[in-house]
Amino acid sequence: MALKSRNQLLEILEKYETDLLNEWLQVIDKSDIRRDDLMRIAEMRQQCQEFLHLLRNAIQHENFSDIQAPEWGSMRQMLANITRSRIEQGFSPSEIATFVFSFKKPLFDRLRQELPNDADSLTQEIWQASNLLDSLGLWTMEVFQRIREEVIVRQQQELLELSTPVIKLWEGILSLPTIGTLDSNRTQVMMEALLQQIVETGSQVVIIDITGVPTVDTLVAQHLLKTVAAARLMGTDCIISGIRPQIAQTIVHLGVDLTDVVTKATLADAFKLALQRQGLTINKISS
Repeated sequence: MALKSRNQLLEILEKYETDLLNEWLQVIDKSDIRRDDLMRIAEMRQQCQEFLHLLRNAIQHENFSDIQAPEWGSMRQMLANITRSRIEQGFSPSEIATFVFSFKKPLFDRLRQELPNDADSLTQEIWQASNLLDSLGLWTMEVFQRIREEVIVRQQQELLELSTPVIKLWEGILSLPTIGTLDSNRTQVMMEALLQQIVETGSQVVIIDITGVPTVDTLVAQHLLKTVAAARLMGTDCIISGIRPQIAQTIVHLGVDLTDVVTKATLADAFKLALQRQGLTINKISS
């Protein structure tokens, strides 16, 4: 008997939820998204059941076009949780989205059975349901992309921390070797790491070595001066080493004022000066 209610999709879900679940699992079982190596069938079944339950609750509001509406909040959260867990399990983004798309076949088959003699209504219902499931599937792709971006940002932060090591050269003397281009984010990480080590070691002298910095422009010079100023506020003197002839010429050309900062051509020269400031000297041992 054909359905006559206004929300025909809702009535199908209420009337045939168990059948739809079993038919959906059969579709999944025959598809590439059935990954026994990554997920137990019981977990897949539980996720399908939750999806059908939340779908039925959401479409009661007869909003089939805007899944960002409040009534779709639980569904979005559920799909976000599934996406995150499946990423950890090793599923690809297409496999995650296909989980939603695979529900089309059992749903469309049921619509054809319930509306065999009403082509217009059948076309409308299938079109509406297809757009809805497409939106939900694409939502998992958006979540996947957002999670990947979070991972990339976290990895970049970790690389920044690894690329700015603060080294204890001697009692009271720290070195901050800098390699690569300095930008605002890296300078912030560098400054935080340096200040933390100053507090922990009580060092009086810091050598900021820029031998590995390819070029120095106005912005890089400003970042260096900020780091020097922050260290001085902690009561620590700063020496900048690695001032090559090209960098010296660039700094002069840019008009950057480093008159208040002690600079040395090499790290060895800077270390020797730091030892002197600590009242220490280096002497050769006679053979």
